[in-house]
Amino acid sequence: MCPVAIVDPKLAAPSRVDAVVIGRNEGERLRACIASLLPQVGQVIYVDSGSVDGSAAMAEGMGATVVQLDMGLPFTAARARNAGLALVGGDYVQFVDGDCEVQPDWVATALAFMQANPQAAVVCGRRRERFPEASVYNGLCDTEWDTPIGQALACGGDALMRVADLRGVDGYRETLIAGEEPELCLRLGRTGVQIWRIDAEMTLHDAAMTRLGQWWQRSRRAGHAFAEGAALHGAAPERHWVAETRRALFWGLAVPLLALILGAVHPLGFALLLLWPLQMLRLAPRMGAVPAFFSVLGKLPEAQGVLGYWWGRSRQKRARLIEYK
Repeated sequence: MCPVAIVDPKLAAPSRVDAVVIGRNEGERLRACIASLLPQVGQVIYVDSGSVDGSAAMAEGMGATVVQLDMGLPFTAARARNAGLALVGGDYVQFVDGDCEVQPDWVATALAFMQANPQAAVVCGRRRERFPEASVYNGLCDTEWDTPIGQALACGGDALMRVADLRGVDGYRETLIAGEEPELCLRLGRTGVQIWRIDAEMTLHDAAMTRLGQWWQRSRRAGHAFAEGAALHGAAPERHWVAETRRALFWGLAVPLLALILGAVHPLGFALLLLWPLQMLRLAPRMGAVPAFFSVLGKLPEAQGVLGYWWGRSRQKRARLIEYK
């Protein structure tokens, strides 16, 4: 790994940063998002995907450049980000989801890092849940966002990116309904550039996830992303999401299905389900009891997502969005 230069963001050379915000019916969360960006960037581009709550008009009234997607075409977050990227005039672009508020010093801090480290094409920081105590599911999201500091394989929906590098790989893959950021970062990494997570506060996110059904849908979407990512790049040296897909199918499909088959022959066959709590106990010292429980339980909806992807692909049917809120 090459040496990393970290400089005071106040000393960074001036450079144009535009922001691309995507959203639908985010209301006051969108207002907070745009307000947090306006002092930090040259232009805020808001890409709206069919809002009916006046989000587009509100964003325009705040000074954002508004793009309203043609909803007659299949929608994906990747398509929305590319639509915003097309209007970016600066050297850097800050992507943000409309349910996030950007921390006051984030853009300057990330820009300083990128200018001091020319090989960095993507920089992200700490995304936190605004209300982690509101539900166990919000708390799980907050834990999920806390990834290791340093060079990374992927970023999430919020990140500062170098425009030239992004356009050099033709931006996001618009057909993906989930997992578009890791897939983008994989293609960027192949060009020799780097993805970094730095030790800085970046955004506050509002998952607003309070029901088991929402968490289930979100986990199902992850399973779909694993399967599609593995189908695209699983045979490549990166083995993109192959292990994640296999784990989902083993714990979420093979174990319960085999237990049902064996249990139909003899009641002791259901003992195979004890593998679940044993796996939870194995993971708990590293993850914590609650995350370990949901990690194992989450393999059921993940397996559902994997099977859904392959079922749709076998029918040559384009996947529809899997939304949890």
